Amino acid sequence: MDYLIEMAGITKVFPGIVANDDVTLQLKKGEIHALLGENGAGKSTLMSILFGLYQAEKGEIKKNGAVVRINGPNDARKLGIGMVHQHFKLVHNFTVLENIILGAETVKRGVLELDNARAQVMELSKRYKLEINPDALISDITVGMQQRVEILKMLYRENEILIFDEPTAVLTPQEIEELMHIMKNLVAEGKSILFITHKLNEIKAAASRCTVLRKGKCIGTVDVASVSKEELSEMMVGRKVSLSVEKAEQQPGDVILRVENLTVNSKTHGKALVNDASFEVRAGEIVCIAGIDGNGQQELVYALAGMIEPDAGRIFLEEKEITRADIRSRGMSHIPEDRHKHGLVLDYNLAYNLVLQNYFTPKFQSRGFLKFHEIFAFADNMINSFDIRCGQGARTVTRSMSGGNQQKAIIAREISRDSSLLIAVQPTRGLDVGACEYIHKQLVAERSKGKGVLLVSLELDEVMDVSDRILVIFEGKIVANVKPKEVSFQELGLYMAGSSSCNGVTRAKREVA
Repeated sequence: MDYLIEMAGITKVFPGIVANDDVTLQLKKGEIHALLGENGAGKSTLMSILFGLYQAEKGEIKKNGAVVRINGPNDARKLGIGMVHQHFKLVHNFTVLENIILGAETVKRGVLELDNARAQVMELSKRYKLEINPDALISDITVGMQQRVEILKMLYRENEILIFDEPTAVLTPQEIEELMHIMKNLVAEGKSILFITHKLNEIKAAASRCTVLRKGKCIGTVDVASVSKEELSEMMVGRKVSLSVEKAEQQPGDVILRVENLTVNSKTHGKALVNDASFEVRAGEIVCIAGIDGNGQQELVYALAGMIEPDAGRIFLEEKEITRADIRSRGMSHIPEDRHKHGLVLDYNLAYNLVLQNYFTPKFQSRGFLKFHEIFAFADNMINSFDIRCGQGARTVTRSMSGGNQQKAIIAREISRDSSLLIAVQPTRGLDVGACEYIHKQLVAERSKGKGVLLVSLELDEVMDVSDRILVIFEGKIVANVKPKEVSFQELGLYMAGSSSCNGVTRAKREVA
């Protein structure tokens, strides 16, 4: 049969690594076809070849049975191929409408014609249930809204083949569910979708077929309905993966972190983003802050990590009050939510990123001169210990690494600092099931060493599986303090939505710190 798109025998090589090794992918018209694989398996590279961002050394691409040459994104668009990238390609000081039409503008006598474009965009927005404010600045809208803009960019150009590269990595559970509906609506309208992901639940919910990549090679294509999540994960990783977190019974010790009446106000409208929050984290305990995105989690973590000054309240680390100035030097490690913005210097090599927090210590410098031998020896040890996959070892430019391996680098650096408290914000966001399993084990290992772990997560499965205790945050307030074994998903969801009446959790409400 003729496929809408067929990529046959695709091979792509980068310095030190074969990203795609004789890969074949076939997309049928009117299907959602998932592309599954570990971080660094070659999924994004393969789709970047289809979109014209890279050129393959070997192989060919066919559309409707005819060989095509895609030398760049403009060629891809002419063939009806559009792509929503994992890291959105938007101009932040442009409006939503300006971003959607950018590169496909209608100009008359040197003047942009926006009225027709606005009408067309709003009609697409209504038809596909992608509600947007066309006049809002990209810098002022949520990540979920930014993704809608990226989708509308493709629809405005009348693309029939839509590539979604890790589309749910930065979305809340509610936004993910909404995106699944949008994708199904697009297919019902005659579109065909290639869906890069590593989340097994999403594949089962949305895709009809799935092609699995492992270390650049195609393992096979399966009908999603005929395989289990366990079988998919084994195809992806090459071994059986535990989809649940194993940990010994909790043995909490002394209080590591104590937060008293912490308040952070908005700099623009004065509203309390963190509102009189008080809680404790003990040694040998994983405490999770759970809540719908935008309820003060970010500001709370920024205050704890010394990135902003709180407006009120006190923070104690091992019973010593700390200020913003000395937080990082007093035994606190931080895995940030945004690995590009706050976690890494992308144009530094991996070795330099692994010592960002410690390069000034006697181990890595003497009299103001870096000990390069020690830095690279330490980096080699971290690469081996944390299975960080990089084409050129410690000298790999961090920007060139996959998102999952960038995340592993941050986790290796922060855990190696041997702090008494580890703050982990969305540590598995955008990671495959094998990497999630590995990182969960690392968090549990830190707990077993007697450290305090404060986890912030939007993934309810992770919240319930990893934590010993859950603090629910709503509109900046800690509204519940519960144990995973004593609360259901439904009850937890009610608290996260701000419900004050939740049968069966009255005991938990009395326990709120």
